[in-house]
Amino acid sequence: MSLPYFPLAYHTIMMNFIESVLCRFESCFSRKAAFRWFITITIGLMLRSDKLGVTSVIRDLSLSPGCYDSMIHFFRSSAWSLENIRVRWFSIVKESFPVYKEGRFCVLVGDGVKQPKEGRRMPGVKKLFQESENSAKPEYIHGHMFGGLGILAGSAREWACIPLSIRLHDGLQAAIGWNGAQICAASHVVQMIGDAYRAACTLGDCLLLLDRYFLTVPALEKLASLNSSGKAHMEIVTKAKRTCVAFEKPAPRKAARGRPPKKGPAVHLKELFLSHKENFRETEIELYGRKESIRYYCTDLLWGQKLYQELRFVLVEMNGVQSILASTSLELEPLSIIRLYSYRFRIECTFRELKQQMGAFCYRFWSKHMPKLSHYRKKGELTAMECVEGEKSRRKILEAIRATEIHMSLSCIAMGILQGLSICFIGEIRPGQLRYQRTPSRGRVSEAAIMDYLRKHFFRLLGKQPELRITQIIQEQQDESGIYWG
Repeated sequence: MSLPYFPLAYHTIMMNFIESVLCRFESCFSRKAAFRWFITITIGLMLRSDKLGVTSVIRDLSLSPGCYDSMIHFFRSSAWSLENIRVRWFSIVKESFPVYKEGRFCVLVGDGVKQPKEGRRMPGVKKLFQESENSAKPEYIHGHMFGGLGILAGSAREWACIPLSIRLHDGLQAAIGWNGAQICAASHVVQMIGDAYRAACTLGDCLLLLDRYFLTVPALEKLASLNSSGKAHMEIVTKAKRTCVAFEKPAPRKAARGRPPKKGPAVHLKELFLSHKENFRETEIELYGRKESIRYYCTDLLWGQKLYQELRFVLVEMNGVQSILASTSLELEPLSIIRLYSYRFRIECTFRELKQQMGAFCYRFWSKHMPKLSHYRKKGELTAMECVEGEKSRRKILEAIRATEIHMSLSCIAMGILQGLSICFIGEIRPGQLRYQRTPSRGRVSEAAIMDYLRKHFFRLLGKQPELRITQIIQEQQDESGIYWG
């Protein structure tokens, strides 16, 4: 049976790309069996048709039922380094993907994501405040708090935000002193800066796009500390609150007694929209895929109580909506700051695809050694993890935490490969060639379309290239019936 829709050469390119990316992880594993499971699970995540955890991978790859226990062991195994996997993924993205650059800077995007979890024995689950304008959503949920990091690739009209890492950032503080625990005590905001800088050490100098939640003194202090190491250089572009107060630079003064002032008069930034109205410039700029008329004003001011770091503030008015943007770089042009911040929403698209298509957050790693979480814990009572005693129990709980983070890392890699394929075929393949669309979309092929196509034809694609290692690895662990190899 012939393969449909587009030339055979594209199928070869597609499979060779998957092979080349996955095989570059081989040196991260000291055991061949672990590497084979890495290949199998990652491809399974790219094809999964439902969200039933490891069961989905076994069903969609037609693996032997006996693979289940081995897969579960892979997620909990400490025989290989998760950090090495992350660093290798950073390197692959840098070398194999068309990473977008703003001057000499790669553009990273970071944000937090909260995932509801009802499992009472899942480590890291805690009560989380949920900010939402939707009144149908509850004010508080119980779940995991993640920090997600992505990098922009492709072109301005066809962005892909390739996920680099998604790590647990909260709910684990009770395990900091446990033997073998690799848990950071810093806040979610500070951890995000650290995650981005670790990526920058591999990718090179970076700009990090964040929302206004991350404009804090601890974040800027962490950034300055990391930049002083000289391993890489990173700048932040973010948004400021409307209540933001900055300070003018102190006026020069003659030598006198006492310490020189660190700041000048206070500036309430929202008031500048009226007081400096005549200084605003009008122009047209492409934002969110279309031309927009904006008014903007740029000023460099000191910000942060007791920090007083100089930031570049850009006040923007568009369609009657006023925003205040901030950049740690004083070299970026105001229009560049405005345009860059508009790219931040791409990580929200990545989170949506990870949830709805990849099922990245549909994990079920728990431990019987974990005390049941109480939804009605009173203030001052110990948390479930604080009640854990015994070396064995703590080790088993740490294994469950590691399994969760491994699942998220493999989901990032699987998603990135799909996005890489999507970018490769920009202008070559129309979305309707992969699957029926009532209203054909414009632009690059979506991750969902490629996922659907691979799900239908993957085994025939492998059968066309029996020499590939991924072919041999999957075939070894399949059901002997071989019905999928026609």
